[in-house]
Amino acid sequence: MSRPSILNSIERKFILLVGDMLIVLTSLNLLINHAIDKQFVSLDLKVSVFGFGVFTYVALSYILDFYNLEKVAKRRYVLSQSVYISSLYVFLVFILTVFTFDVSFWRIPLLSFLLLTPIEIGLWRLFFSNIFKIIPTTKNVLYLYDEKAEENLKEHLDYINGDEINTYYKVKLTFGINNSQPSFQKKTFLEAIEKVDAWILNLRNYDNLPQSIEDMLLDSILKGKEVISYTSFYENTYEAMPIKSHHHSFYELLRLRNKKIRYLQVVFSFLVNFTLSFLVGMVFFLVCPFVWLLNLFFNQGPLFYTQSRVGQFGKEFKIYKFRSMVVDAEKTGAKMARKNDARITPFGKILRTFRIDELPQIISVIQGNMTFIGPRPERKVFVDQLNKKMPFYGIRHLFKPGITGWAQVKYKYGENLEDSIRKLEYDLYYIKNRSITLDLRIIFKTITTVLFSRGV
Repeated sequence: MSRPSILNSIERKFILLVGDMLIVLTSLNLLINHAIDKQFVSLDLKVSVFGFGVFTYVALSYILDFYNLEKVAKRRYVLSQSVYISSLYVFLVFILTVFTFDVSFWRIPLLSFLLLTPIEIGLWRLFFSNIFKIIPTTKNVLYLYDEKAEENLKEHLDYINGDEINTYYKVKLTFGINNSQPSFQKKTFLEAIEKVDAWILNLRNYDNLPQSIEDMLLDSILKGKEVISYTSFYENTYEAMPIKSHHHSFYELLRLRNKKIRYLQVVFSFLVNFTLSFLVGMVFFLVCPFVWLLNLFFNQGPLFYTQSRVGQFGKEFKIYKFRSMVVDAEKTGAKMARKNDARITPFGKILRTFRIDELPQIISVIQGNMTFIGPRPERKVFVDQLNKKMPFYGIRHLFKPGITGWAQVKYKYGENLEDSIRKLEYDLYYIKNRSITLDLRIIFKTITTVLFSRGV
C-alpha cells in the first residue's frame, strides 16, 4: 500500500500563503466597507486599498522571511513573528487610511481590523504548523550512485537529508552501481524498494544501468513514484549548482544556452542600474563628508581603499571602498577577510555592519566595470588558486561582476577558498537561471541584509 501524497516545500508555502491572503483580504474588505465613510467607497478605492494592502503584506513577508518553513515549525517563533509582522502590516494600512480617508476611530470594524488581524494570522499559522506535524512531509528515497559519485557520497547524503532548507527527502536506501553485475533479487532489497517514494539518481552514464535495476526503476515510475537526477534535486532544493557531483559533465550540467537577446531582461537591467546608480550615488555623496570627518579621528589613514579585481572576460579593473582595515592590512600577503577579522578597525567594523564601506563601488558601476547584480569580483591571486581547484571557475566571468548577487544573499561571507567554491555553486545557478524574477529576489534579499545588518 502506497503512502499518502506528500506535499513538498513549495506546495506547503503556497497553502500557507493562501491562508494568509484569505485573512488579509477579509480584513481589508471589513476595513473598506465598514470603517471608512461610505461616500469615499468606490471601485477605484477598493482596488487601491486591496492593492496596497496585499503588496505591503507580501513585501514585508518576503523581506522578513515570513515563509521560512523551518521557522514556521517552531511554535514560539510562529506566535511572536506572526504578531510582529501582521501588526506592522495593519499599522501601515491604518496610516494610509487615516491620512487619505475619513475614518471613524471608534467603529468596531476598525478596531477589529487593528486588533484581530494579527491574532487571526497568528492562530492560522499555529494551526498550520500543528497540522504538518501530523501529515507526512518527507519522502523515503533510494539514492542510486556510481563510482564517480561515491567519492563524495557522505556529502551528497548530507545535502539530501538537510534539515534547514530541505525537509522533503530522507534517504532510506543507498545503492552503488559498478561495472560488475551484482544480484538485485535479494528479498530485503526488493522490500526496501517497495517502501521507497522517490529515486535520486547520480550516474555518469545511464547506459551502464543494469537491466534488473532499470526494470525496477520503470516499474516505480509506472506506480507514480518520483524519479529525479541529483542535479535536479540539488538545483531545485538549494537553488545552486552541484559542482562537486560530476566534474567531467559540467557543460551538460550547466547547459549553456545559445546567446539570445532578451530585450525585456536588457531593459530591466538598464533601469535597475540607472535607478540604483542615481539613488546609491546620492547616498554616497551625502555620506562621504561624514565618513571623511570621522575617518580623521577614528580611522587615521586614507579614506578610500582601492584594489584590482577580475571582471568580465577576465579583465582586471580597480574597485573602490571606504577603508575599513588598518593601513598595512596585507603586509604579510593577500588574505581573505573573515568574521571578527583582527585587521578591521573599530570604525571600519561600523562601516561594514551597515555596508557603508561598499558605497564607493558605485564609481566602478558608473565606469562600466561593474553592475549592481552579478557574481562578486575576486582578486586575481585567489582566482588563480580557484582555477586550479575548479577549472571552470572562470565561467562566472561571463557577466560583469556585481555589488550584490545570488551568492551574496544566499551564502555567508566567504572566509576561505572552500567558501568561494560553495559560493560558485550559487553564481553558476544565477548564470544558468538569470531572469527578472531572480534579480528582483536578489534586490529584496539585499535590502533585508542591509536593514538587519546580516553577515560580516
